[in-house]
Amino acid sequence: MTQPRQGARRSYGVKTAPYALPSPTTTLERARSAPYFFLLPAALFFALFFALPIGYAVWLSFHKVEIKGLGLGKGARHEVWAGLENYTSALTDSEFLHSALRVLGYGAIVVPVMLGLALFFALLLDSERVRARSFARLAIFLPYAVPGVIAALLWGFLYLPDVSPFLYVLDALGLPQPDLMDGGPLYLAMSNIAVWGGTGFNMIVIYTALRSLPAEVYEAARLDGCSELQTALRIKIPMVAPSLVLTFFFSIIATLQVFNEPMTLKPLTNGIPSTWSPLMKVYNDAFTGGNIHAASATAVVLALATFALSFALLRASNRRTAQGASR
Repeated sequence: MTQPRQGARRSYGVKTAPYALPSPTTTLERARSAPYFFLLPAALFFALFFALPIGYAVWLSFHKVEIKGLGLGKGARHEVWAGLENYTSALTDSEFLHSALRVLGYGAIVVPVMLGLALFFALLLDSERVRARSFARLAIFLPYAVPGVIAALLWGFLYLPDVSPFLYVLDALGLPQPDLMDGGPLYLAMSNIAVWGGTGFNMIVIYTALRSLPAEVYEAARLDGCSELQTALRIKIPMVAPSLVLTFFFSIIATLQVFNEPMTLKPLTNGIPSTWSPLMKVYNDAFTGGNIHAASATAVVLALATFALSFALLRASNRRTAQGASR
């Protein structure tokens, strides 16, 4: 009788099929299809809540409602092809042009002041002499966590002469009380809300870039006898230029899309018209005037202008960066 080899596995009458390893081709196909499986939920939500609304807005912008007779009864109102009529009306509308000019003036105040303060606070927090850095960073960032509508309401009541403690102090001191809700001071009032709420976010972006810089650069500057101011101007600011460009793009886009501040302050004053900003013009045409097709055309024009401006600024920034690298 033949004895089994020592260490061999015994079989008790059960035949087992040998384990077949997957072929390299099957493994490669599974690896290639895995990323698409994980991207499917994000792509689905992107299509439903981003691409589809944009496509529908573009479709509405090329149509208009045609009314027959008095517009009563079935079939009296139906959509027809309008071509570029809505776009022509939007580009020649004086209210839209005035709202665009108002937003440009608003952005000329907000963007430089906000980015300047953000850069200043980031450089200040990056200094070794600053105490209570964590508390200061949180205090500067905290206004960004306040929703825009609540911030606008808060500052709106601080601007009103009857309830503002600042204007009460000025009155008690016999000083003139400026009307911050009308005329030229209105730009400063709304700009203050945007600067107060957006400086913290931009500061965090710039400060993070500063903390990622290698310590050897600072040590070399210190050995060369550079002061804190010279290090900031000649080393820190040039090296965080990409972060400054990024925050500049974000600020430009947010400025062109300003809506919360003027819309929230509008019930508190008569100095803000219903079409103060382009987005307010879109809202007024769609939900007050009932002309959703003209509002869609205006929204598409605003989106294209934002894209063109961002692309031009990014192209100029990349060209300047490439020229600096070649030197």
